[in-house]
Amino acid sequence: MSRAIDKVPHCTTMNEVRAGVNALDDILVPLLVQRSGFMTQAARVKNDPQLVRDEARIEAIVERVRAQAALEGGSPELFEQLYRAMMELFIAYEHQELARLRDQGLAPNADKE
Repeated sequence: MSRAIDKVPHCTTMNEVRAGVNALDDILVPLLVQRSGFMTQAARVKNDPQLVRDEARIEAIVERVRAQAALEGGSPELFEQLYRAMMELFIAYEHQELARLRDQGLAPNADKE
């Protein structure tokens, strides 16, 4: 089984490092845009500001990501920090999206508010 860390070539110049990072960003950005689209869907489906933050889900994601990072040869601690920061940003984004959707006519959940 090939680990992600094993796919990183040995670089001898910063140009090589930057080219590798840029190539990965070209893959990561579209995936993160898709992830943000799921946050818009979550805002619409939850339709309740009290449901946006889900601590159990956050911890499940952290546990899953730490394990995956370790399997791929990465630092579980780094990926936990990265994902916690990213999830905080996406939680804020989900709140913004819920407000935007409500401004566009999404009715609040009648049984929640």
